[in-house]
Amino acid sequence: MGKRRMPEERTPSLLTWWRARTADRSTRVEGRHLIKESQRILRKKSYRIPAGVAAQVQADIAAVEQALGGDDLEQLRKTIAALDDAMDAHLAFARKSTVREYSESIGVAVAVALLLRAFVVEAFQIPSGSMIPTLAVGDHIFVSKFSYGLSIPFTDTKILQYAEPKRGDVIVFKWPNDHSIDYIKRVVGLPGDVIEMKDEQLYINGKPVPRERVPRPCDDEEAPRSGELFEAHDCELWMETLGDVRHETIQVPGHGGRDFPRKIVEPHHLFMMGDNRDNSSDSRFWGTVDLDLVKGRALIVWWSRGETDGWSLGSWFKAIHWNRFFHTVR
Repeated sequence: MGKRRMPEERTPSLLTWWRARTADRSTRVEGRHLIKESQRILRKKSYRIPAGVAAQVQADIAAVEQALGGDDLEQLRKTIAALDDAMDAHLAFARKSTVREYSESIGVAVAVALLLRAFVVEAFQIPSGSMIPTLAVGDHIFVSKFSYGLSIPFTDTKILQYAEPKRGDVIVFKWPNDHSIDYIKRVVGLPGDVIEMKDEQLYINGKPVPRERVPRPCDDEEAPRSGELFEAHDCELWMETLGDVRHETIQVPGHGGRDFPRKIVEPHHLFMMGDNRDNSSDSRFWGTVDLDLVKGRALIVWWSRGETDGWSLGSWFKAIHWNRFFHTVR
């Protein structure tokens, strides 16, 4: 009976194959990169390169291209080294240094990031509890900058407007009283709507907004804090329907002072409210929001962490809200 081959005997051969495959791939990438660099220099600096030098470099390029089409890795390395030496000897004046290549790569990455931030998506952090339970303090969200249109970066000037916020959207906007401050609230009233709150019930155009009591208690984190707009009280959860959006709100029973008299939303403006209805500074206090101040629509919570007393690695991890990661904002 022949000797049984143990699984461990196959490991070295697999590791050797993987290393060879990785080396082959990296060498081929290096060769293609060198060909592109040399061809770029020959094209852009042809007026400074003698014909004989150009012909020699072209021959070295052809040798690398031929080696790339074969399976001889050692031959490919030799042709790459020959082309690299020829470029160092004759085209060094036009070659990019390692520092320059990294600098250009970083510059391109920064430029792309700035363009994405200006036109596509921007990250925001939730600093207060005005949007609880939809958004918690410490949530980090992505906001779509192109949901409604495009603006000139760092200005309120719209260059393209192809949609408007809908009732129920959660949006980020510049605070009308100070454009350097960003607010996040829910769209309640659209241009021409009549908004009113009485007996803790929201009315739009004379009709009560549909809502149902949620049969669970408010979490301690959801109640208004002492020292804020109200002292801590028991709160109620309600499932409210605004347009096509169903979302939870919080109210503190007995605070009729939050009632709001009838108001018609001006043209080109929005009436905004926080989901934490009795702990939100919103359009009931500082007025409506011009559509030109809208920055974008909230999409998703990508990271969330609460505050800690002092700092330690354990408390830092304990404060992370793992269950809120990738939570869609509705």
